[in-house]
Amino acid sequence: MKQTLDEIQEKLIAHETEIMNLRKGYMVVNERYTAALASLRALTLSAAEAAKRACIAAERASTATEECVRAATMAADKEVIEAAESAVKAANASAQASIEAASAASSASAAAAHAVAQQAEAISLQASAEAAEATKRATEAAVKAVQMSNAAAELLKNLKDKRPL
Repeated sequence: MKQTLDEIQEKLIAHETEIMNLRKGYMVVNERYTAALASLRALTLSAAEAAKRACIAAERASTATEECVRAATMAADKEVIEAAESAVKAANASAQASIEAASAASSASAAAAHAVAQQAEAISLQASAEAAEATKRATEAAVKAVQMSNAAAELLKNLKDKRPL
């Protein structure tokens, strides 16, 4: 009987030690999980901010393209071909900038969506939705900028065709 009690006591001590080791391991894993979650949250918010800023850049580039088209139109009315050519080049560059900004917004939105897939927090879901909306707006601005740039190029072509040699 004495031997059985000693064996039971040894097993209890071994189990207690194992439980303490498991508890310590859990604490380490929990700390690492908390840190990873904080990093994902920061990544999501940063990606959403990047998408919003890229959207603003695309919209501003679109506005610049519109102004370039206006300048090209005024130059065409006065038959100042060189000024119209410069305005068309500026419109084209602005449209390209708008496309790049829309692409950046898309990349940032994808990063935010990926981070959301890793965590299910309301703030991350909201940031991802905002990034997606910014991407949509940036893409619309880029499309508008390209259309205006094409219109300016067509205007210049028509002006050159009408110009006497």
